[in-house]
Amino acid sequence: MALTQDQHNRISEVVKKILLKRIDNFPELGAQIRNAPFHSALIDCFRDRLEPLNIEIPYLFAIASWLQGLNTSLGTGFENISHILSGGYKRRFTGAYNLVVKTNQASQIDNIIRDLKLGAYLPDLNRENNLIFNYSNTDQETESLPFTVDTYIERENEIIAIEMKSVRPNSGEGRGEKQKILYGKAALKLQNPEKDIKFFMGFPFDPTSETPTGHNKERFFNYLVEFKKFFDQEEVLIADELWDFLSGNRETMNDILDVIAETVSQVRN
Repeated sequence: MALTQDQHNRISEVVKKILLKRIDNFPELGAQIRNAPFHSALIDCFRDRLEPLNIEIPYLFAIASWLQGLNTSLGTGFENISHILSGGYKRRFTGAYNLVVKTNQASQIDNIIRDLKLGAYLPDLNRENNLIFNYSNTDQETESLPFTVDTYIERENEIIAIEMKSVRPNSGEGRGEKQKILYGKAALKLQNPEKDIKFFMGFPFDPTSETPTGHNKERFFNYLVEFKKFFDQEEVLIADELWDFLSGNRETMNDILDVIAETVSQVRN
């Protein structure tokens, strides 16, 4: 089933908002940016490679800054589209809304992270869930790590949490993300013992794929720094897999790209 008309219209509005903002900020020819002496000094090493592009270095910096802003806008846009497709929303478990876990759950999380870091165990979603979901009600409670869920979906029998990532995570980020997800699952399970708890990392596209909507998890995991050490492939949703999961339908990523192309055409005209 394709997107509903309401989903189509709402996604188009998200895209239009991004486009209009970035159009206003697009650097004019000859645009300069703030003083960047260290960048300028280093970029001189690549002057021979840049010369065929026939682009002035200051304008190159301005374009790079604009693209960084586009990436930020797209990140927010991906979250909004995920909410439109799934009916979910962003939810923060921080500050006054911070959750708790059992001390045994916290201890098991520490053990899991240590074992994964040392390579004593490979990532195993079922094993890790068994360790953090089995606890005694008589155990003492301690504060969970604060966490935010980009797309939070609560149903009668399950809670689905998705951490959306629109850029390549930095080296070492895998460990921190895994720890946060384990605490998130443990805390949500303690709060909702009768519900199935699922927590995913979601990547809107696969930059290693030769096709716009395709993905290859093994190749993608090798592309990410240390993610293979900490994450089971079942914990990660990529490209068309992510969007189909959110919508409950097939070919959703193609539908989104069609909406974007249509909206771009409308804005340009």
